[in-house]
Amino acid sequence: MGEATFVPNDLLVSDVPVITRNITIVSGQNLKRGAVLGNITASDKYTLSASAAADGSQTPALVLATDCDASAGDVVAAAYASGAFNSTKLILGAGHTAATVEAAFRKAGAPLYVRVLK
Repeated sequence: MGEATFVPNDLLVSDVPVITRNITIVSGQNLKRGAVLGNITASDKYTLSASAAADGSQTPALVLATDCDASAGDVVAAAYASGAFNSTKLILGAGHTAATVEAAFRKAGAPLYVRVLK
């Protein structure tokens, strides 16, 4: 398996408790910290969530906590399962906006929040 690295930025905001968990990023992608991930139901692996997907990953579920190069194979990486995020620092897949991601987190009852900072 490949490696994941942590690169700090101002992705996290607010005093919402931060919880991470290790997940598997499906091969064939190079993702940066802040990528909004969806779960591929059949494999229980994660990919950048795109609204037009039909494999379960169309629903935003987690936020990637570290840069992750899975271009050569699956990679285990940390993802945020709880936290508040600066909307301008999130990396969104095709068809998603900060509002649609926030709505998906609310619908799932996930302790993940998207904040629009001024």
